[in-house]
Amino acid sequence: MMRHLISAADLTRDDAVLILDTAEEMARVADRPIKKLPALRGRTICNLFFEDSTRTRISFEAAEKRLSADVINFAAKGSSVSKGESLKDTAQTLEAMGVDAVVIRHGASGAPYRLATSGWIDAPVINAGDGTHQHPTQALLDAFTMRRRLVGKDEGLGQDLNGKRVTLVGDVLHSRVARSNVDLLHTLGAEVTLVAPPTLVPVGVESWPCDVSYDLDRVLPKSDAVMMLRVQRERMNAAFFPTEREYSRRYGLDGERMAKMPEHAIVMHPGPMVRGMEITAEVADSDRCTVIEQVANGVHTRMAVLYLLLGGNEPAVTHTRPTASEEK
Repeated sequence: MMRHLISAADLTRDDAVLILDTAEEMARVADRPIKKLPALRGRTICNLFFEDSTRTRISFEAAEKRLSADVINFAAKGSSVSKGESLKDTAQTLEAMGVDAVVIRHGASGAPYRLATSGWIDAPVINAGDGTHQHPTQALLDAFTMRRRLVGKDEGLGQDLNGKRVTLVGDVLHSRVARSNVDLLHTLGAEVTLVAPPTLVPVGVESWPCDVSYDLDRVLPKSDAVMMLRVQRERMNAAFFPTEREYSRRYGLDGERMAKMPEHAIVMHPGPMVRGMEITAEVADSDRCTVIEQVANGVHTRMAVLYLLLGGNEPAVTHTRPTASEEK
């Protein structure tokens, strides 16, 4: 494993499969009465969040505590950042406190890379989302969910997503989730198609390792997994489509459209969902929708990332074989 996790594009196939397999080990721990491992006892991890977050922040905190790490939660609001403190000064403050790893979410694309390569702090950096750039642990938990549903829990160990057809639908332009998923799914051998209004397709997308379509109904019958993306109005400074109703009519997923998908196909969403716009309640609450699974799998996957980056060279969970007398 590398020292930092900044972009899904930095992961090799072996790196990604190792993380997914380790996440399976962590998932088994979640089934125990006591869900904690002593793997990171004595280590201090800082969650450095310059943007609002619910799922990602709580997921990282749960993962850190299940590994027995000491956790510092830093929010830009109410801190010295709101008084004008720079990222450099914040990082040097954390370095002085002796943190062992930093999980950072920032509104500026490239901020985690800057932190990791600046020399301001001597600790692994994990990108929890930067601007419209990358969100690698989201892509990992999505891949983990796909592998479990489309390949199987035990059958998936050591396997990638070779040949699986994944469709990402919606606001690709502003989506760091889309970028990360395209990178990681390509590395894992999946065939990715982006479906979006022309105004929400990024410039230069032809260089991405994926196909682009503007016809959702045509792509659905050939999809093993369909991921709906939220329209990120908070990042928009112009009108990218006529009305919400028009967007929903052409790019929203309802029960009628879901019926066009293969029987084994799943529906995904990174959250938060805007019900009635990109996805209807009927679809969101169906057995084919993996949104809640993705949240749970996020904890397992982030436990795996933290464990591997902070020096986990042994198996995460020790399996003891029964003695001959116990087998009898």
